[in-house]
Amino acid sequence: MLVPLILSGGSGTRLWPLSRRLHPKQLLPLTGAATMLQQTVKRVAGLPDLSAPLVVCNVDHAALVEAQLQEIGTPPQAIVLEPVGRNTAPAVALAALGVLHTAGPGDDPLLLVLPADHVVLDVPAFQAAVVEGRAHAEAGKLVTFGIVPLSPHTGYGYIRAATPGQTSAVQQFVEKPDRATAEGYLAAGGHYWNSGMFLLSARTYLEELRVHRPQMVQACERALARAQGEGVLVRVDAEAFAACPSDSIDYAVMEKTSRAMVVPMDVGWNDVGSWAAVHEVSSQDADANSTVGDVVAIDCEGSHLHARSRLIAAVGVHDMVVVETEDAVLVAPRARSQDVKRVVERLEAQSRLEAVGHRTQTMPWGSMRRVEASAPATVWSLTIATGRHTPREVHAAWRRRLVVVAGKGLLRLTEGYDVRTLEPGVSEVIEAGTGYLLAADDGGALELLAVDLPA
Repeated sequence: MLVPLILSGGSGTRLWPLSRRLHPKQLLPLTGAATMLQQTVKRVAGLPDLSAPLVVCNVDHAALVEAQLQEIGTPPQAIVLEPVGRNTAPAVALAALGVLHTAGPGDDPLLLVLPADHVVLDVPAFQAAVVEGRAHAEAGKLVTFGIVPLSPHTGYGYIRAATPGQTSAVQQFVEKPDRATAEGYLAAGGHYWNSGMFLLSARTYLEELRVHRPQMVQACERALARAQGEGVLVRVDAEAFAACPSDSIDYAVMEKTSRAMVVPMDVGWNDVGSWAAVHEVSSQDADANSTVGDVVAIDCEGSHLHARSRLIAAVGVHDMVVVETEDAVLVAPRARSQDVKRVVERLEAQSRLEAVGHRTQTMPWGSMRRVEASAPATVWSLTIATGRHTPREVHAAWRRRLVVVAGKGLLRLTEGYDVRTLEPGVSEVIEAGTGYLLAADDGGALELLAVDLPA
């Protein structure tokens, strides 16, 4: 059985203001109508002996991931929720332990490990490479896919193959090189960009991880043993998983194992790590402009113009990136698009909400929209979906006034087990430091305004 394991844990700070901590790039439609997560899932359709996908993601993204998979008619076998990020090696370990727990005696499912935020233009070539690697994975090898390099790129790690031009043992994993070294790799041949995609059996991976990082396997076992399930959602234990060492699958296993194989892959791959990369993989007009949304471009050239909620009118703009959202606008030279992460760092240092999420955020229990943020108050519109409830929350730094606009439900103050009925016109104040949750009746959604003021 081939299990598509989709790793959806990144934050994509270089693609701000579209990509934010609560709505990262893999959950956005950056290169077409489908989101990058949806494109990744669709990419494996038609492979033989394929199971439903398994997704590992941040707990804050659960609702978006589940909704996007339902939207394309591909329900997952499970969505494993990480309370904190611990890089790719523990994420794959959680998945391997999970599939072996449900597998039959003696079964050893293959995990096709795919980051959720990559572009692959040639899907048939991608699937052919997976088929090529499968026999090696079934024979106990840990297969990685090396991208045939198009340029001496210094932003990627490289894989040196023992035999250039064909599937072979990995001779060495190489860190991101300087320009001269990268040029030497291209001239020598047999060096591939490290794609971060893998094909390996669950048992083989865990065997190697137990040899090289046993404490990682132990922490993941404890986290899964204490996990809580809700439908397809698997919430691993926060305390146990937080104690897990953080490391990539490359460092933890692939660079140490003697079982590594590399399959060369020429598939139109791009990790879409910046707005310049988005421009590169997007459709362009005769003047090399890529545009999304309501855009009027006059005498522009080589620019990416991306409108989400308003008209962008650009005149005489060359080699620029302009990205507009409801609450922020980015303007930068395309050549400096990697520096967008510095904007996010500054916003985070200033505790700006624009670094965290968009004005409207989809949540597991409904949605929340930031109506106003004028010091000292922040006003939110909350919608609790029918029959759903928020998790327990405690706001230490502010007090919250709730005003019910529509629907009926309950406010439960968890410290005193105090339950209050909510209906239109009711107003309640939650003092700082008080734990609470909100629940909507089964008869309809509960709509409220929340006003937050410093304690």
